[in-house]
Amino acid sequence: MADRLEEYRGKRGKDRTPEPWPDGPPEPGDDDLFVIQEHHATRLHWDFRLERDGVLVSWAVPKGLPLSPGVSRLAVHTEDHPMEYLTFEGEIPAGEYGGGRMTVWDTGKYETLHWNDHKVEVVFHGGRARGKYLFLNRHDEDDRDWTLRRLDPAEPGHEDAPEFLEPMTAVPGDLPADDDAWSYEFAWGGLRTMLLVSGGRVTAHDETGADVTGRYPELHKLGEELGSTEVLLDGEVVVIKDGKPYADGLEERRKADGAAAKRLKTHCPVFYFASDVLHLDGKPTLDLPYTKRRELLDGLAIEDRHWQVPRYYAGGGEAVAGASRQHGLPGVIAKRADSPYRPGDGSGDWLLIKN
Repeated sequence: MADRLEEYRGKRGKDRTPEPWPDGPPEPGDDDLFVIQEHHATRLHWDFRLERDGVLVSWAVPKGLPLSPGVSRLAVHTEDHPMEYLTFEGEIPAGEYGGGRMTVWDTGKYETLHWNDHKVEVVFHGGRARGKYLFLNRHDEDDRDWTLRRLDPAEPGHEDAPEFLEPMTAVPGDLPADDDAWSYEFAWGGLRTMLLVSGGRVTAHDETGADVTGRYPELHKLGEELGSTEVLLDGEVVVIKDGKPYADGLEERRKADGAAAKRLKTHCPVFYFASDVLHLDGKPTLDLPYTKRRELLDGLAIEDRHWQVPRYYAGGGEAVAGASRQHGLPGVIAKRADSPYRPGDGSGDWLLIKN
């Protein structure tokens, strides 16, 4: 009988990795256990492993579990893994096969509806993975390429995030008289940019809806930081020089794309200042008050040398405006604390107070 773990062992060194290393032949079980592992390797992906004939049949899915029908994702069929991998978490050393951090994203039981070399149809009963799914062999040039899609309706209340919403705008004005009803942010003079993070990947759109993902390679790693979190962010892309927004550098980055943008990363890096969250993990947040959306944004805890969530201030507009002038910023943005997010709206719930 062929050793179904031969390829698994052949790609690893027993003493070089913390991964399980079974010595005996696989022992068949009930063919009903699964695990999905979040794998921060060269590129973030999710490893789907389903028990079958004593081993875990495995697929690497770059964008993770699709939560709505009609979304088809690449699933690369990989070598079978030992059953001990059901609970494996750890750091595979750099330079080894699959090097990087691996954690259990979900685990549980599944039921088989159909299984052959061309089609695997199952129902997941996990904590996060629930529903009917189809792995389908594409039978193209690389026989390892399959697709994964959901067959039944999405969970009640779930909506996939849109790639873009027309930004809500601030109209020029003065500091509000009813200060306590407003919150304040610094105005950075940057380029308004929507970031969609989905399946560990980042897509950027400017305020017109044009795809500008290639302009900002520094921001691509934000997807890896957020993992399976799906979120649509509103914010600004800024270039900083001597502690202040640098308009000339920002214009240079606005014109650059592809290879030129990669070259500019070193001497003219961009920063993303997130100021709002419009959709989070399958639920739109537009109708929530501004302060509640900011709580959700702060809860994401995104902070890196290329992105952060600048602080906002409840009331105290005069002091915020004074600090803005002191630091050479363009001004402040006042936002009604209870205002929802209205895409494309400029009715006065947001005010730009220029210095």
